[in-house]
Amino acid sequence: MGTANFSLSVLEVFHCSSLLIAKDMLCSLSRVSNVFGAGLSFLLAMAILISQSGCRAQNCEQNSNCGLTRDLFSHKLEPPVDENRDNSTIFTVILDRLLDGYDNRLRPGLGADTVTEVETDIYVTSFGPVSDTDMEYTIDVFFRQSWSDERLKFVGPIKTLPLNNLLASKIWTPDTFFHNGKKSVAHNMTTPNKLLRLRDNGTLLYTMRLTIHAECPMQLEDFPMDVHACPLKFGSYAYTKSEVSYVWMNGKERSVEVAKDGSRLNQYDLMGHEADTQLIKSSTGDYVVMTTHFHLKRKIGYFVIQTYLPCIMTVILSQVSFWLNRESVPARTVFGVTTVLTMTTLSISARNSLPKVAYATAMDWFMAVCYAFVFSALIEFAAVNYFTKRSWAWDGKKAMQAQEYKRKEPVALSKKANNTYNIVGTTYTLNIAKDPGLATIAKSAAAPAKVARVEEKVLECKKTYNSVSKVDKLSRIVFPVLFFIFNLVYWATYVNREPVIKDANRPH
Repeated sequence: MGTANFSLSVLEVFHCSSLLIAKDMLCSLSRVSNVFGAGLSFLLAMAILISQSGCRAQNCEQNSNCGLTRDLFSHKLEPPVDENRDNSTIFTVILDRLLDGYDNRLRPGLGADTVTEVETDIYVTSFGPVSDTDMEYTIDVFFRQSWSDERLKFVGPIKTLPLNNLLASKIWTPDTFFHNGKKSVAHNMTTPNKLLRLRDNGTLLYTMRLTIHAECPMQLEDFPMDVHACPLKFGSYAYTKSEVSYVWMNGKERSVEVAKDGSRLNQYDLMGHEADTQLIKSSTGDYVVMTTHFHLKRKIGYFVIQTYLPCIMTVILSQVSFWLNRESVPARTVFGVTTVLTMTTLSISARNSLPKVAYATAMDWFMAVCYAFVFSALIEFAAVNYFTKRSWAWDGKKAMQAQEYKRKEPVALSKKANNTYNIVGTTYTLNIAKDPGLATIAKSAAAPAKVARVEEKVLECKKTYNSVSKVDKLSRIVFPVLFFIFNLVYWATYVNREPVIKDANRPH
């Protein structure tokens, strides 16, 4: 009886319009089930329903209770269409058909003897830093390449097919490399930063994010007022110009773009860039090379604070010694030696931030002249000191003689024989007049005049002992004037040369 109830529930689901007939049949089936078993009765009921479903289809359409049964049968016969699933299936079929028999070892147009044209474009996301000692710079770019492959044409519901970067290893891609690149890094976080798009006409767009460390040859004659053009060169490694040719995607003026906030430079200003195409000849053939020059101008503020101002102040400090007394030997010695050592230290520290080039830079010339001024001040003091020592010895002798004259005043008279007297080393004849109480000296009155001349010499000795050297007087004027003229010529020369260098490196 349980088997009969199960059969009844199945009949209600699949055919509601034959409810009365099913009841009569179930009554007979319940009796038959005792003989043949539950399984056979179920098979018989299904066979009867299938045989009568066709003749009663018209009556089911008029009966509202037949909706469930009609929907159930229609779902089994005609499943609903999923458009997204169908598109995915179509794209899968397209890719499978495109890659079927595709050989990624052969470039497009190889059999037709045509040149594969690769269009390139560069978007600079960040530029810098620049290393002067290594003569290199770092640049982060979105490097774009586009070419046409006749083998990848397709017909589908969309014109452009976005693809995963894994497909790039299954198709032919240009063997582009950077000629002046020391190191290049393709970013892979969190997945490989690559983009691949395929158009229905077989045109592919391949974009990747790269960080490139490239060489930047520098001419440092005008350092730190110098301007440089750092190149970025790339092209095909194996294909010559008769096989693969590179062109700028949007022309030379618009194919290279730098982000507004892309500068990462501390010592330079990015003045602009220039795109060009070159042809390099080698033993294996002629190759097309795409070149971009980035124009950099050095900022001088750092070097003015760290080098130029200390050098100027050191030179001025060395010239202060001209205003000191020439007898102040310790003070003038300290000024001269200290300033020379300071200039030596500044020269060494300024050279540490530069490559070891064989020629002199603009800063080297400035520091050499400053060093010459400081060293000349030390030599000037040595010359003045040498003559000052001789003057001390001569003036000291005169001073001792003058003091000896002073000690012997009033004049001491020593009597000698024959009525002669010795007055301070001089012998005088004494004449006695008739009046014995009066005595006169027969010699002319030259003694008071001689004493007066000795006093004048004493005063003269005191004046020359502390007098200012004529060399110091001349140095106080000559040294500052010459240093001012040098600075005027130096800065005027390099400031006027700056626009000429800028025009030479400006894009045409």
